[in-house]
Amino acid sequence: MRGSALSAGPARSHLLLPWWTALSDGRYRGGADAAPSPLSRPPGAAPWAAPEGGGAGLAGARRERGTGRRRRCCGPAVLGCPQRCPQPAGERREEVLRKSLRRGVALSTGSFVLCEALRLISGSAEVHASFKVAEVIEQADYLYGSGETEKLYQLLVQHKNSEDAELLWRLARASRDLAQLSITSAEEKRQLAYDSLEYAKRALEKNEANSAAHKWYAICLSDVGDYEGIKVKIGNAFVIKEHFERAIELNPKDATSVHLMGVWCYSFAELPWYQRKIAAMLFATPPTSTYEEALRYFHMAEEADPNFYSKNLLFLGKTYLKLNNKKMALLWLSKAKEYPAHTEEDKQVQKEALELLNSI
Repeated sequence: MRGSALSAGPARSHLLLPWWTALSDGRYRGGADAAPSPLSRPPGAAPWAAPEGGGAGLAGARRERGTGRRRRCCGPAVLGCPQRCPQPAGERREEVLRKSLRRGVALSTGSFVLCEALRLISGSAEVHASFKVAEVIEQADYLYGSGETEKLYQLLVQHKNSEDAELLWRLARASRDLAQLSITSAEEKRQLAYDSLEYAKRALEKNEANSAAHKWYAICLSDVGDYEGIKVKIGNAFVIKEHFERAIELNPKDATSVHLMGVWCYSFAELPWYQRKIAAMLFATPPTSTYEEALRYFHMAEEADPNFYSKNLLFLGKTYLKLNNKKMALLWLSKAKEYPAHTEEDKQVQKEALELLNSI
């Protein structure tokens, strides 16, 4: 595809060249049998005739001075006649006018060809750029699916100045995932948290209708709240909820957005009493939720994409524990413990699920 797209400009310009050449010298060079264009004959000149004796075609004839004979002549349409044929003043004026007309047509045609070539080059550049973005996204998704967090970040951070929302939200996700690794220092975690929020914000600015951009903006805003204090964190909660709801509205089948809405509900359902008191002091109507509401979202996520995420299984088990339903808690915690560990997060989920199972 790339090859055809990139070669479209030069190939098309080449097809236009014979037309341009034809107009510039007054005839169509379409082959050995092509007849001259009407532009190559003056008004009233004799029609094109077959050459006599293999010579040039007869365009006109004039009497030689002092004789009764007629000789061959190039015709008034051909400037610089080797026989220096005399031409009446009127014909010379016509010829000058005709030559100017042909030159004007040639110049305007050349300008058209130039504009067309520039347009094609510009179009090819756009196609190439979009194709490159598609390639990077394909590589990024492969690395993400393979759990190659560091390689994924190194790939995407090269495009941090991109104008593409799809690249930017993936970079926000990769930055956050890198911050979650145990090998990442505390200072690096903080910097990555703020970087990821900036990338997600830019993704939203480029495309407000992008569901993933809303989702990752909400996630990254929540992470930054951990460094900003309880007041900012609770204040951000309203914004976070709005973005999760918008993400679900744009893509109801995205199980991750639904799961995260459940996590939001779970977090405020288990909010410690002192934080509730602070929230009540800071806000007239502080954010609140219930375990029942959280459970509904976790089940919705599982229905949208069964067994899609180890943490959704873990939260189902934890929520049932909060509701004192040990039977269902054992079911979902066991599923979380047995979930294949593809990432470091999966390993942490397995560890927490095992600890909760041993505590029951």
